[in-house]
Amino acid sequence: MKALLTLGLLLLSVAVQAKKYERCDLARTLKRLGMDGYKGVSLADWMCLAYKESTYNTKAKNYNPKDKSTDYGIFQINSRYWCDDGKTPKAVNGCGINCNVLLQDDITQAVTCAKRVVRDPQGIRAWRGWENHCQNKDLTQYTRDCGV
Repeated sequence: MKALLTLGLLLLSVAVQAKKYERCDLARTLKRLGMDGYKGVSLADWMCLAYKESTYNTKAKNYNPKDKSTDYGIFQINSRYWCDDGKTPKAVNGCGINCNVLLQDDITQAVTCAKRVVRDPQGIRAWRGWENHCQNKDLTQYTRDCGV
């Protein structure tokens, strides 16, 4: 019985761990999902954004006390404008999704939502992390030696 309980706890801890992408694995995944050049945003820009926002962590969550919203997932997509977490006041849900899908290891829906965000008039500037850390910088380090 004790062994079964230990196995159960081990499986539970594996189930809640985040996928933290390796740099080149994420670069290849984003390229495969059509992010390179999407709405004029380079793959290196997406990589820098994902690194600065979540350090490539699919389960990243950050609460914003000022407006009571939360940023979700590898791109830190905000619940005020882009997804529904059931607790953010005056949420818009521009991507038409539950915020929890942004925390999945499979980032396909997160990419779809990020593409929706950049189609907005603000474009990539919707992410302050990109503006503060990536804009007008040499970003070659994010895709170097990845074969993309």
